[in-house]
Amino acid sequence: MRKYIILLLLITLVTVVSGCQQKQYSAENTDKSNINTEHKSEPVSLMGEEEEPDQENETSSEEDTEADKKEALEVVENPASVSIVVNKQRKLPDGYEPPDLVEADVSYYAPEGDPKRLIRQEAAGALESLFAAAKQEGLELVAVSGYRSYQRQKVIYENNVAANGQEHADKFSAKPGTSEHQTGLAMDVASAALVSVLEQSFIETDEGQWLEDHAHEHGFIIRYPEGKEDITGYSYEPWHLRYVGKDIASEIYEAQSTLEEYFGLLP
Repeated sequence: MRKYIILLLLITLVTVVSGCQQKQYSAENTDKSNINTEHKSEPVSLMGEEEEPDQENETSSEEDTEADKKEALEVVENPASVSIVVNKQRKLPDGYEPPDLVEADVSYYAPEGDPKRLIRQEAAGALESLFAAAKQEGLELVAVSGYRSYQRQKVIYENNVAANGQEHADKFSAKPGTSEHQTGLAMDVASAALVSVLEQSFIETDEGQWLEDHAHEHGFIIRYPEGKEDITGYSYEPWHLRYVGKDIASEIYEAQSTLEEYFGLLP
């Protein structure tokens, strides 16, 4: 009887141990299955995370490109200098206004009080000298357009684009911030008889020819001369005078060059 009981206990013990082993094996297999599943899904998850930074980099790249375009324009450090160079590569500081704008004692096309009559004081004295010398030669000049603010230039440029297209506008009209007129050192001049005409045919007038030959004697240059379009960025404008002082003006005239060439600021 005792032997029988011992045998029964041994059989029960073996059964319990066997069941525990099966449960442990099943649990281990379940864990391994979960681990495999996690490893399979992980690369997919990582790929998704790698794609998103690429998309962000693409956006950043576009923003950087736009920023680079803006940064391509050099901001001039000496906007009040009479020898300042502003062009398609060099712009005035934001909000710049000349410190000493006045009206010269010359004939104007614009009515009294119009900002287009303004020019910097030093240039005003030179303009008076220029007009007086022309009058002695029997020539009648009239000042058409001098100082323009950033906002005024913006309107002019946008209207030019709307009327004539971007390509044409960029040949004759400066983008705001890059206009010589904003410096207060430029003045468009015409023949009194053809005051409303600022065209290349101005050079065919006696006044136009005289300015080309004598403007430098009073500190002015023809800022956008014929044949220098690739350097200045603009088409020929025989009416556009820029004050730089007698010394620089004379050297540029003698060399038949441009302000960019004089300072080695080629595009």
